Amino acid sequence: MANLAHVVTKPDGSFETWSETLPALLGLPGKEIVNCTRRWLDIIHPADRERFRAAALQARADGSRQEVEYRLWRSDSSWVHVRQVMEPIPGNADSQGRLRWFNTLQDITQHVRAQARINRLNRVYAVLSGINGAIVRIRDRQQLLEAACRIAVEAAGFVMAWIGTVDRDAGLVRPQASAGEVGDFFDHAPLAILETNPGGRGLAGAAVRSKRPVTSNDVNNDSQRLMRKELGERGIRSLALLPLVIDEEAVGVLAFYAADAGFFDAEEMRLLEELAGDVAFALDHIEKTRRLEYVSYYDPLTDLPNRTLFHDRLKMQLQDAERKGETLALKILDVERFKTINDSLGRQAGDELLVEIAKRIERVRPEGSWFARLGADQFAIVTPGMPGERELALATDQRLTQTFAAPFNIAAGELRIAARMGIALFPADAKDCDALLRNAEAALKKAKARGERVLFYAEEMTARVAEKLSLENQLRRAIEREEFVLHYQPKVDGRTSKIIGVEALIRWQNPDLGLVAPMKFIPLLEETGLILEVGAWALRRAVRQHRAWQDAGIAAPRIAVNVSAIQLRQREFVRTVEQALTDGQSASSIDLEITESVVMEDIQATIAKLTAVRNLGIGIAVDDFGTGYSSLAYLARLPIQILKVDRSFVKSMEGDATAMNIIRTVISLAHSLNLAVVAEGVETDGQVALLRQLGCDQFQGYLFSKPVPAEELAQVLTADKPTSSLLGNQPSANETSAAST
Repeated sequence: MANLAHVVTKPDGSFETWSETLPALLGLPGKEIVNCTRRWLDIIHPADRERFRAAALQARADGSRQEVEYRLWRSDSSWVHVRQVMEPIPGNADSQGRLRWFNTLQDITQHVRAQARINRLNRVYAVLSGINGAIVRIRDRQQLLEAACRIAVEAAGFVMAWIGTVDRDAGLVRPQASAGEVGDFFDHAPLAILETNPGGRGLAGAAVRSKRPVTSNDVNNDSQRLMRKELGERGIRSLALLPLVIDEEAVGVLAFYAADAGFFDAEEMRLLEELAGDVAFALDHIEKTRRLEYVSYYDPLTDLPNRTLFHDRLKMQLQDAERKGETLALKILDVERFKTINDSLGRQAGDELLVEIAKRIERVRPEGSWFARLGADQFAIVTPGMPGERELALATDQRLTQTFAAPFNIAAGELRIAARMGIALFPADAKDCDALLRNAEAALKKAKARGERVLFYAEEMTARVAEKLSLENQLRRAIEREEFVLHYQPKVDGRTSKIIGVEALIRWQNPDLGLVAPMKFIPLLEETGLILEVGAWALRRAVRQHRAWQDAGIAAPRIAVNVSAIQLRQREFVRTVEQALTDGQSASSIDLEITESVVMEDIQATIAKLTAVRNLGIGIAVDDFGTGYSSLAYLARLPIQILKVDRSFVKSMEGDATAMNIIRTVISLAHSLNLAVVAEGVETDGQVALLRQLGCDQFQGYLFSKPVPAEELAQVLTADKPTSSLLGNQPSANETSAAST
């Protein structure tokens, strides 16, 4: 085929003479050249006509030399790339002085194609280089796949690229990363890997099955079933899918889509196959590295952190806890008779058992905690933000029961297993990771030696917890057996010393221990929440007692019942009070005493609840006044009738001017708000004298009477004598009216 031709054109552009090579260059018989001269623009590629026309007009306009590249349509239906140089012929013009032109036409098709091929290869090299750079830099599998697709689109100009991995169980290639004009492409793509599957006749499945690249360099005319519509919408004319092969198994597919037909020739494919091999190697390396790291830090049987990772995590958590001033409990659990199970039933049975134990621990572990497998039959559980000692021990015991109470069903049969646990606390028992772990292990060793189920590292803590748990159990039995009773301490009129009210105080009449001191059990009632049940009982019992005195013809005084913070916080507080009143004749016989600090906890909610209670006819007193902080604005809004001066001020008032001034201020404030004042803890005649001078309305204390049973108080109420002659007992170490509910 001719590559070079010449033609002389007249001033009007018609051919005058031409070289014999011109017909061959144009792919036309020689006799048609004459006809061709008049329709030259028609055989120029439509996209290039304007460029050719502009160059020709410029040459004729100023007689300048012009050079232009364009494409000609040949008779064999191919396009010929032409570089044309137009030069005026010196001294050769028509009668009007218009120039003739010497035109040189050169077929540069091969040059253009070679340059295009070089450009494509350069882009593929850029992709190869970019992705290999990513392989060296990136250690995360997903990040590498995404980077590879992005580089393919950006560096090579592919319309689209994606990478998928083989899911053998599902029989599919699952796309993992993509870039370019993807859109809803995967909604329609056939990605099955089995030929028998209706969706398995796609190119991705063919690449996986054959473990060889699959290409289509002309998707519009390819006999294979292709997604012509979806590819056409994206301007794709050729594609290649390369399998990612590891250890002679196709584990994925690398797919590229180009806008040019015939893009994927042998040389491009050689580079892309090299690229697919590099990506497969990188994925294999990442997976092997991940497995190695996993084995280094995780137990392969249970998927839990192993001892190494446990140590690292615990160390960081202790540093964080120390910075925040928080506590933490480390519990080590040991499975009883595990070696015997392994020896008798085999290691497989032992492994199954450990997996099931790990699952149960996961289900019952407290929120925010985490656990690890330390050894063959040991697990470590870390609980941050440790609650109180009793709650921790109780919760631990309950979770052990939840974990091991039910038998374990494994292939070898049904097994009943027990476990023991040692507990060390941060920072009380140790302040660093190694010491805390040693102490927890020491506690476990001691628990196994003693046959204890749960043992703290600190002996005294174990003893305290055991005592609390025992006392809690006794308190629950006391509720069931109705061992609680009410004693009543009189409140006397400041002028007449006659009883005008009593405070009901809970006492525990234990059949073995006798009358238990309130301070020994009241705090535990509040800690366990049992105070809700006992407090409601006390209110009902006081209402019934008032009615019983009235039925006996006794002039029954008002009865004040203490309300704890836990009771007042309950949404059903008002309803509980209403229910207690159903056994009485009049709510006006009952007062509720609430400490100042409790009243001020949630002042708006407190005002609403106490107002509702006051509407029932119940009186309200603020106890221990002066020890908390009350806003006068809120104090005036509270529906109260009585302020009780705290005993600490009364006790020191005779020798302490400050205490005396506080009491004087409280009495003055109360009277200005039309409130009565009760002084608690009155024990001497001197205190009475000073309180009377200050205008105190009522007195309560051991000078008049200690708390006494209802029957004993009934005798005094019947006698109608001043309480100064009732009892002269001074308070004992185990008796105090402060221990109230």
